[in-house]
Amino acid sequence: MKISKKKCVGCANCVPVCPMNAIFIGPDNLAEVDREACVECHTCFRGLSFEHLPGGLVRWARRALKMVRLRFQPDPDLCPTEALEPEKLEWPRIVRSAFSDPMVTHESTGIHGRGTAEAKTNDVTGRVGTGEAGFVVEFGRPGIGVIFRDVEKATRALAVEGVVFEPENPVTSLMTNAGEGSIREDILDEKILSCIVEFKTRMEDVPRILDAVKAVSGTLNTVVSIGVSTRCDEDGSDPLHALLMEQGYDTWRAKVNMGMGRRSNIASGGKGRRV
Repeated sequence: MKISKKKCVGCANCVPVCPMNAIFIGPDNLAEVDREACVECHTCFRGLSFEHLPGGLVRWARRALKMVRLRFQPDPDLCPTEALEPEKLEWPRIVRSAFSDPMVTHESTGIHGRGTAEAKTNDVTGRVGTGEAGFVVEFGRPGIGVIFRDVEKATRALAVEGVVFEPENPVTSLMTNAGEGSIREDILDEKILSCIVEFKTRMEDVPRILDAVKAVSGTLNTVVSIGVSTRCDEDGSDPLHALLMEQGYDTWRAKVNMGMGRRSNIASGGKGRRV
């Protein structure tokens, strides 16, 4: 995102809209974008309405009114001169938009935003089987974000523990070696709003994996959130509950999904079309 110096009048309406605090008023009293902090989420562009007043005229009016202790301040929900200008992003910066802008379709998955359906669709996808636990580990949040170099620290540490990364996850699609958890070198310094790393492991390995995530999170300059899921037993009981309680984690059923989809046209080989 860029802000046109010719159009900007320094009203600062765009400053509080940015979830990453990447917009500020510079020494020339006009708005600027900190390109390192900007994650290309386009929240500022979508969050403000636009008028098409001439920038030069509005700046002159603001200066003139200031001399007589009056002030022209546009409504707080608009940019009076349409000074915000989205850029045509190239690689690798375009990765920021793919993981930060909920209106952008992630090319590797065809899903908007962070580009993952997560384990919540397990009733259809069957990613997590009986005796397995599925993990969703989120890195970053609005106001903090995360760089891929920190994400790679975590994925490398998890790979050492023998986890199986979800192949249809967008972070996995950016790995050069999923067995090692290594992410492409050219995007490691790109900052995004957040991302989710998905993987699964055997049920008995859950305590060890939780310890590994906790250990590596202390070395990262971001926040880390963990979700663990599994299939219920045939009697409806949750095999994860007791295991997590033993490790000192309070647990509750965060979400139970039913009726999201069904398998049909089951072939003799046991595989079928998922709808």
